[in-house]
Amino acid sequence: MAIYNYLTKNSEGKRKEGEIRADSLDTAIQKLSSNGQMVISLKEVDDTFDFLGPFIDEIQLSIEKAKNRIPLSNIVFFTRQLATMFSAGLTLERAIQSLGAEEKHRKFKRILGTVSDNIRKGLNLSESLSRHPGVFNTLFVAMVKAGEVSGNLNEILEELSSYLENLDDTRRKVKSAMNYPIFMILFLIGMLMVMLLVIIPKFSQVYAQLGAGLPAATRQMIDFSTWFGNNVGFLTFIIFTISTIIWLISKTQRGGFALDSFMLKLPVFGNLTEQSILNKFCKTFGILIGAGVPVLETTALLRKVVDNKVYERAIDDASDLIRDGYNISTALRRTEVFPSILLQLASTGEDTGELDDLLDRAADYYQKQVDALVDRMTTLIEPLLILLVGAVIALMVVLTYLPVFHLGSALQSGL
Repeated sequence: MAIYNYLTKNSEGKRKEGEIRADSLDTAIQKLSSNGQMVISLKEVDDTFDFLGPFIDEIQLSIEKAKNRIPLSNIVFFTRQLATMFSAGLTLERAIQSLGAEEKHRKFKRILGTVSDNIRKGLNLSESLSRHPGVFNTLFVAMVKAGEVSGNLNEILEELSSYLENLDDTRRKVKSAMNYPIFMILFLIGMLMVMLLVIIPKFSQVYAQLGAGLPAATRQMIDFSTWFGNNVGFLTFIIFTISTIIWLISKTQRGGFALDSFMLKLPVFGNLTEQSILNKFCKTFGILIGAGVPVLETTALLRKVVDNKVYERAIDDASDLIRDGYNISTALRRTEVFPSILLQLASTGEDTGELDDLLDRAADYYQKQVDALVDRMTTLIEPLLILLVGAVIALMVVLTYLPVFHLGSALQSGL
């Protein structure tokens, strides 16, 4: 199935652009025309080596985020306080100005000042926030815009702050589960580097001066230490090159899909990643549907939220099916990616008219799954990693000091 970039215009003259998946150019035109849109341009995307555009966009967004790195907790507090002040009757300009004056984070304080100035100049809140994509993402801006259109901005801001709190909590738990294993692995690598580059060469010099015969295991370790010391620069270059190539491949559609598929299949960590994605998907879907955002616009936003190309492709396929007339649960089921629990809740929600509420319950379910996995990983992985680090270091120490156990014979042979 090919991907096409399209530009269309409706009967009111409003233009819309995006991507659509279809088997052929004619099928893509039929899908777009069936919605009463006039196709202005339609171009097939060659995604085989399509990494330059996304790569540049990624770099620009990364630079923007690095320049304006704001803790998520600050954004959560700002959103909740803005909702409270706006519902109390304060204007957006005055509320944001007051919050900016009390803000301790200097970069965020400057950004809030800019947002307040833009509102004073006549821009609405969503337009003002959209000028800072490194701080307020597409979902945040879309939710605010939905609140402006529906007239219940204060309620949307409350829901948005609760959503961001949930997201921050899930992200913190996932990081806490992964930080310890990563730290232990890095610690083990650091210890091995010190042993191979510093400690073992010093011992090998001592043994060489004694002229003693060394055990075979110790000789092999010393030979490996010598080889590693002579090639550490080349190995570092190889690792850097491979990492760069993998990163570039991840920016293509096919390469990113393959890497994300591999990540989801990893033992324990893959399940944790998938549960976290499903929690984010359900929570975001429920909030957007509850806010009255059209389904196809909701799926377009969900694609940017999941941050995984396997689920991005599934959402694209589901969007095409919804556009063709299928209901949400059937479209999600046909992708063969989403789990049965989510599909059952979505189907029940469509039948009862409470889709947003049931999606929120699904999000709570996956949140509990994340919590359980984090607890399980903490219980099992931490002692295993401690044993691994201890075993490797003990092996290195034993091999290093093995000749000392025969020190008498070593000194005698050296005389």
